[in-house]
Amino acid sequence: MRALPYLFIAVDGGFILYWLITVLHVIPAEHLFNDYDNPLMVAWNWSFLPIDLAVSVTGFGALSLRRKGIAAWERLATVSLVFTTSSGLMAISFWAIVGDYNLSWWAPNLFLLVYPWFFLPRLLMKA
Repeated sequence: MRALPYLFIAVDGGFILYWLITVLHVIPAEHLFNDYDNPLMVAWNWSFLPIDLAVSVTGFGALSLRRKGIAAWERLATVSLVFTTSSGLMAISFWAIVGDYNLSWWAPNLFLLVYPWFFLPRLLMKA
């Protein structure tokens, strides 16, 4: 559990950074996913904004509660981790369905899918 706050900072901050980079069009075209300019792909990508922001809000909220010694941090952390694994699963499912196996998009999304499962069992046992 000691690693969880650091992972929240990295992942939740990473989501916010990703969306800022996306809004500002900072990612070079050669690193964008296939068909990035297709309006359906743009809509697909933006459909992740609500869940990704929910990850960040609940994760940073859990950290704030933890610092204050409020036990409810564990419930909020659980919610954040469920949102995180769901976001990763949604992306991986999509890439698998369309048959696009680009490691640069799979690796971070597999991480999002898997890392929460190292913490969820312990948090759920406390609930």
